[in-house]
Amino acid sequence: MKEDFLHYVWNYKKFDFSNLKTTQNESLTLINTGFYAQLAGPDFFNAQITIANQKWAGNVEIHVKSSDWYLHRHEEDSNYDNVILHVVWEHDTPVFRKDNSEIPVLELKNFVSKDALNQYLSLTSPKSWIYCENEIATVDTFILQNWQERLFFERLERKSISIEQLLLSSDNHWEAVLFCMLAKNFGLNTNGEAFLKMALAIPFSVIRKESFEVENLESLFFGITDLFPVDGQDNYSKDLNKRFHYISQKHQLKKETIVPVQFFKHRPDNFPTIRLAQLAMLYHKHQNLFSKIIATKKTDEIYQLLNVSVSKYWETHYQFDRESSKKKKSFSKSFIDLLIINTIVPFQFAYAKSQGKDISETILEMIQSIKPEKNACIDKFSHFGINATNAFGTQSLLQLKNEYCNHSKCLQCGIGIELLKS
Repeated sequence: MKEDFLHYVWNYKKFDFSNLKTTQNESLTLINTGFYAQLAGPDFFNAQITIANQKWAGNVEIHVKSSDWYLHRHEEDSNYDNVILHVVWEHDTPVFRKDNSEIPVLELKNFVSKDALNQYLSLTSPKSWIYCENEIATVDTFILQNWQERLFFERLERKSISIEQLLLSSDNHWEAVLFCMLAKNFGLNTNGEAFLKMALAIPFSVIRKESFEVENLESLFFGITDLFPVDGQDNYSKDLNKRFHYISQKHQLKKETIVPVQFFKHRPDNFPTIRLAQLAMLYHKHQNLFSKIIATKKTDEIYQLLNVSVSKYWETHYQFDRESSKKKKSFSKSFIDLLIINTIVPFQFAYAKSQGKDISETILEMIQSIKPEKNACIDKFSHFGINATNAFGTQSLLQLKNEYCNHSKCLQCGIGIELLKS
């Protein structure tokens, strides 16, 4: 038995409350279960009950066993002084207030039906991937879509936390934080942290001043990430290296220790050299990228904004000193989609939130116009009958799996609650 099931039973009145009695055999009438706080302190606030014709208003605390009250040291916490009812599955010890009066106890196992208990046990029994894998496809489409919308915005809230943390450390410099977040996502999963540290090592004022020459930005990016060949014979790498040392001295940049970037298992178009060259060209071409991104409302506008390539050298190279056949190396549509999902939409959301604006409809329209992501998690949901037709669907399913399924939060999940209701 788990406490979250008892929260569910109490909150949704999934028990026989027509003839309730406390463990002291006093009649109990439930008027209002109270507000499910899910915060520190008692589980339900402002409940209303009647015990032996005496009406009470206050808080309700729920435990698997009565003795958990002392296990959690509630007797030492003043937040629990006005608990009017202790709801437990098993009553094993009396609990007293500070004035030595005993707190009334409702032992739920005497009032919960076997059917409700069996439904819970069936839902939470071990499965091959997630608890509801055999039933999830039976959930009503309307309920599923509403829950997915909440999941999507929960995921946006989570992504905005890292943006807010960077804002605090950068004196609320939105343009600088955008540069950092873009750099991280240009590095993808493998080089994301290295690219982020590179971006943090360069004051954005330096990016602004040096952005008029793309070679200067390249020299900064390649120099800080230690990508110049040690004994390179390539004139371009030598020139960038000289520029890097000059710019570093000019702006008094400190050499930071950066996690080595990785080429292993990357396709050439995803090599860190190419991604950094693209990032340099992006900031060379757009000196006010933040304001332009905030102003976009459709994916087509973003595709046009990010229609950049690389400098001439990188059209014929994937690495220094190694010439290859000529290729423009513009952003692919799928890469821009990743930037929209992981950087641009979260950034627009965080900025609108800071301004007290609601742009949820615009964000939904944008994310729903993007093709679904492809990964093992989404494939699994598809196997169990839940198909995502766009990025809104895939982002909400990732949130569902990572924040609910992986932590067995079935009774805090709209799908789990609906399955138990049915």
